[in-house]
Amino acid sequence: MKGFGAEGELRKKKLKKNTSQNYNLINLAINLHSQGKTKEASKYYRYCIKKGFDDPKVFSNYGIILQSEGKLIEAEVFTRKAIKLNPNFADAYSNLGNILKSQGKLKEAEISYRNAIKINPNFINAHFNLGNTFKSQGKLKEAEISYRRVTELKPNYAAAHFNLGDVLKDIGKWEEAEISYRNAIKLNSEIAEAHLNLGNILQSLGKWKEAESSTRRTIELNPNFAEAHLNLGNILQNLENFKEAENSYRRAIELKPNYIEAHLVLAIFFRNLGKLKEAEFFTRKVIKLNPRLADAYSNLGGILISTGQLEKAKLSLLKAIDLNHNFSRVFYLLSTLNSSSKDQEWQDRLFSEHLLKNLSIRDQIFIYFARANILHKDKNFKESAINLKKANDLKSTLNPTEHESLIKKSKDLFITFKRTKINEEVYAKYPQSIFIVGMPRSGSTLVESILSMNPNVQDLEEINILEESFNEIEKNSEGITLAELYWKKVKEHKKDLKITTNKYLYNYQYAGLIASQIPNVKIIHCVRNPLDNILSIYRTHFTTRNKYCSSVVDCSKIYLDQENIMNEYKKIFPSKIYDLNYDLLVSNPIKEIKDLISYLGWPWNDFYLNPHLNERMVTTASVVQVRSPINSNSVGGWKNYKDLLKPAIDIINKYEKLKK
Repeated sequence: MKGFGAEGELRKKKLKKNTSQNYNLINLAINLHSQGKTKEASKYYRYCIKKGFDDPKVFSNYGIILQSEGKLIEAEVFTRKAIKLNPNFADAYSNLGNILKSQGKLKEAEISYRNAIKINPNFINAHFNLGNTFKSQGKLKEAEISYRRVTELKPNYAAAHFNLGDVLKDIGKWEEAEISYRNAIKLNSEIAEAHLNLGNILQSLGKWKEAESSTRRTIELNPNFAEAHLNLGNILQNLENFKEAENSYRRAIELKPNYIEAHLVLAIFFRNLGKLKEAEFFTRKVIKLNPRLADAYSNLGGILISTGQLEKAKLSLLKAIDLNHNFSRVFYLLSTLNSSSKDQEWQDRLFSEHLLKNLSIRDQIFIYFARANILHKDKNFKESAINLKKANDLKSTLNPTEHESLIKKSKDLFITFKRTKINEEVYAKYPQSIFIVGMPRSGSTLVESILSMNPNVQDLEEINILEESFNEIEKNSEGITLAELYWKKVKEHKKDLKITTNKYLYNYQYAGLIASQIPNVKIIHCVRNPLDNILSIYRTHFTTRNKYCSSVVDCSKIYLDQENIMNEYKKIFPSKIYDLNYDLLVSNPIKEIKDLISYLGWPWNDFYLNPHLNERMVTTASVVQVRSPINSNSVGGWKNYKDLLKPAIDIINKYEKLKK
């Protein structure tokens, strides 16, 4: 019995020694793992597993190493073994979630993270990774809840605040997203992406200067961040700092030569500035980089329209719509071109019932305007009016009217003019400056095309340098006059000082200051039948400025404001302001054009009668019409839309002078 007892004690001591050795091996592997020595740790984990150690930490940790090596299937096997050994092993469930997520098994990953949280409700990493999984699945509400839980458990977790900001941005909670990004930056000011995303949010909130500051900080942290340079360009463009905006776009492309988005944005930027050669160059480069990008063909189509290459433009637009069947802007551009029997296919698609499904409000606006254009050409004016109203009602939800501020500005500038001394100096060295003013769609583009047939005329199109000059003079009037500053800005755009035409229509508000301060000036005030003018504005989808055009009533008020203010200026400067009636111009072009050229003091030439042959670029809404010979097709068109225009008719008829 004694010997038996002694033998049992010996076995116990041996087992205890083996167990102790096992723990030592496991701890050695774990220590090596924690030190980043995964190769050595892996060797010991494998040894332990081979020897039959049933420690769940061994299997779980070895699974982590396998995952880091990209051996996801093996990692999953060993991690599931760890869970089998210990069904309450929260870390193993969390690790399994990471492995499954890496394999794209998001639903299974979600279940694993939930199991980890069920075992340990305060498991920060599990909540964080569950949020990431929800985000990857597009479950933004659930992701928001997960990230908020992480920030409650660990308020100083910068990455959680950053990810929460991303989700809130995507949901559309911009103010809350701003707070989250600012929290992330407060915790870690070196996160370049947080500054970048904050800049994006600030753009969405209209805080452009703050957006610029935030994006510049991104670039300080990472000077080679191409996306940041692109975003900075967008911000600077909105702030009308065009030179720096261009530099930012070019820097983005320099850092990332195949950056398609940057090339396309730069192309659109040049197009908006009227630099169509540059716009076409970068657009064609985009097509070379990605021949199946519908946006590029759309932009090229718009450029070709502006240069009068209408057939080539149509081919490009048809290519765009072939690549993207629901491309709303392309439908709109096509609807502005002359139709033919070959257009039936895309027009059928335009009027299909399913087209509007899942489209954004902006896209729906394009579709309704396009439908209205086609219906107008088909003389189905009743249905055209219905679609016009739908388009403009939607548009007014995005761009609320600003007609009151525009009318107030007219009055304020008239008061400023009355207090201003008339400039009697003669600037013989400066050529004639012609300002074309009035309402949009009043024939101003046709007038500029007529005048720019003169080889000595340089058209500035709709460039707002007069107002820029006035604002700068108001801030600092020392050492330079309004005329000198204006001419300086003209030279920045047109190096040779020839006769210039400036067609920024809202210069009518500055007509008094122009006539009194700029020597050798002529102002051409374009007018037309008010109801035709209002209808034409309402039928046009202006994408910038003109934030009153979606209301027939507001259009009427602005029309009368410009009419009244110009009448006041004409009383004071009858020889400097010339009324050009569009209706008379298109009905009797020879007489009206000869009278206009005579008023300007120019010698006559028959080429003034053929402005449709002018090869200049045109970027206004009249770009298609101005390529056709002068005609009176649109005169009296308002009669086809009497019901739609009834509010305008009532307002206009209150003014005896304008009653028809």
